Amino acid sequence: MRALAALALAVALTTHTRAPSAQDNADELAKKLSNPVASLISVPMQYNIDFDIGSESGTKHYLNVQPVIPRDLSEHTKLITRVIMPVIYQDDVFGNSGDQFGLGDTTPSFFFSPNEPIGGWIVGAGPVFLLPTATDELLGSEKWRRPERSRVAANARGLDLWRVGKPRQVVCGRRRPQRPEHTFIQPFLARQFPGGRTVTVNLESSYDWNGGQWNVPVNLVYSKVTKLGSQMLSWAGGVRYFVETPGDGPEWGDRLVLTLMFPGS
Repeated sequence: MRALAALALAVALTTHTRAPSAQDNADELAKKLSNPVASLISVPMQYNIDFDIGSESGTKHYLNVQPVIPRDLSEHTKLITRVIMPVIYQDDVFGNSGDQFGLGDTTPSFFFSPNEPIGGWIVGAGPVFLLPTATDELLGSEKWRRPERSRVAANARGLDLWRVGKPRQVVCGRRRPQRPEHTFIQPFLARQFPGGRTVTVNLESSYDWNGGQWNVPVNLVYSKVTKLGSQMLSWAGGVRYFVETPGDGPEWGDRLVLTLMFPGS
């Protein structure tokens, strides 16, 4: 399952009495990028490649285009809309299955967050959906899914997804609560350095309740905020190792990210 974009990180802001320098601006933008409910319009383009998948040691490339648009709903509350649209190329991922190229499933999320921290924590909550937009049956799930609940808190995120239309079991004349198909958890640590630089470690952990299997990649990513002409952007690169995968899943992979940022929009 694609990584569903919803993270949060407590951010301490420092007030300066002098005019902000280019480094100050880069550091501030780096902090906002680490905070998924910050008031910053951004367009991350995340390229991933996973190796040694399946019995034929297949390879999977996918580019996640992830626009993030915050909007103030009131003086105290904002809505953060994020959509993950994957473009995928894969070769022999399912045994001797050949190659496929096209769109994967789309994941829109809508998180509501207070503009001010609550007890020192930045929090947010809202629904996340999985839309079956894949152009090939081997590139997606071919199922509509919606959440029964989702929540996000500083330094950790949890999400459960249910299939739409799946009947609930009836026991002794009462409906048994439907169990989620997938649960996604993404704890992370981010350390920021002067010059808009950040080192992040996270676990993009997902659990398949039907198969009873975990998929747990550990990602180590270095990023830096910079400016190209008048455009503020962040570039990032890193590696990941799969601690646990279902079946013959990948062993390791790489990640490159280019994020366009529009502060003050």
